[in-house]
Amino acid sequence: MTVREVRHLPDTVLRGKAKRVSIIDKSIHQFIDDMIATMQHTNGVGLAAPQIGVPLRIVVLKMPEEEPLVIINPEIVKRSGEREVVEGCLSAPGYQGLIKRSTSVTVKGLSREGAKIRIKATDLMAQALEHELDHLNGVLYIDHIESEDKLYKIDSETNDTEGGAE
Repeated sequence: MTVREVRHLPDTVLRGKAKRVSIIDKSIHQFIDDMIATMQHTNGVGLAAPQIGVPLRIVVLKMPEEEPLVIINPEIVKRSGEREVVEGCLSAPGYQGLIKRSTSVTVKGLSREGAKIRIKATDLMAQALEHELDHLNGVLYIDHIESEDKLYKIDSETNDTEGGAE
């Protein structure tokens, strides 16, 4: 497993639409292992393939106290409810923003073995799924921020925030 470099804005790979995975072979398995290693190294909750420079429709997630989850070619098939959440992103470091996300989502896709999977999620898992699937379509959480006063610069030393975007 190799920890890969996380791409940051304005890297163009973050704004493109990722391609579907047509064959799940040894190279895809190795890439998934690299994604998991990178996510764990950066203490991320999730990671999408474009965030490490590869425009494929693969996401990995790691909820507290759970094993990493891999979804290939994921699609949101149902959303319900709405809530405001504070979100940040490995590809837009130093900022957090207040945005709206669904209360629950249902996602379908393939496991790393190629089996069809369906995931119903709420709370942090639903938020993480929406966040990572947005990446596959070239969308970042900052695109959901309704006004500049809902984006905050984070002081990495104290973890305090300042109002507004810079």
